[in-house]
Amino acid sequence: MLAWSPNMEGLYEDVFPIVWKVSKFGKSGPYRATATYTAQLAFSRAQVESGKVISAVTSVNINNSEKTILTEANEVYHFSVSPPQAGTSGILQAQNHTGSIQEIAVGFVNKGDFMPTPVLYFSDVGYVIFPVFLLQSVHSIKCRDGSRVTAKFTPVLRAYITSDYEETSILRGQVDTPAIWSQDLTGLAQNTTWNLSRDANSGHYMITHA
Repeated sequence: MLAWSPNMEGLYEDVFPIVWKVSKFGKSGPYRATATYTAQLAFSRAQVESGKVISAVTSVNINNSEKTILTEANEVYHFSVSPPQAGTSGILQAQNHTGSIQEIAVGFVNKGDFMPTPVLYFSDVGYVIFPVFLLQSVHSIKCRDGSRVTAKFTPVLRAYITSDYEETSILRGQVDTPAIWSQDLTGLAQNTTWNLSRDANSGHYMITHA
């Protein structure tokens, strides 16, 4: 299982990582799985069912120095994007102007995908949410009922050997098994290959660069 590992205030309280990939491998023989991540970020209004983000009602790609506002009219939701603003280099913002609590996800969009892949889930977002993205990091400030949470996220991915989770599941707490691999994706080359192996003597799994 591949899941994101943000270091954020409010983690597992009102901000939750989302399971990205789940791959099944047999006891023996060669197997292969691929995963693609891009730096094209996006906000979405998430739909959640049975603890999983099942779809995005609406979404928008967001770039450096842009701000998006989520609005609602006649039960139709829309993200608008303003042009880059002076003095906001490296900052992206999303604001909830629907007048009601919303479920918001932050994710990325791979080439050819219609909707973004969710990375983080913000539950019960009140009237304003200000995620602030700085280059390779994500800083988010969440405002609701006068409270404010400041957090930082870098695209650190972890791998786990487990059969307890499904793709797009919202992680409400720490994964119940230790990670066997952790990697900041900003430090990788455009294409990399990794080998998953198991030590027959100890039974431990490991992931090594091919």
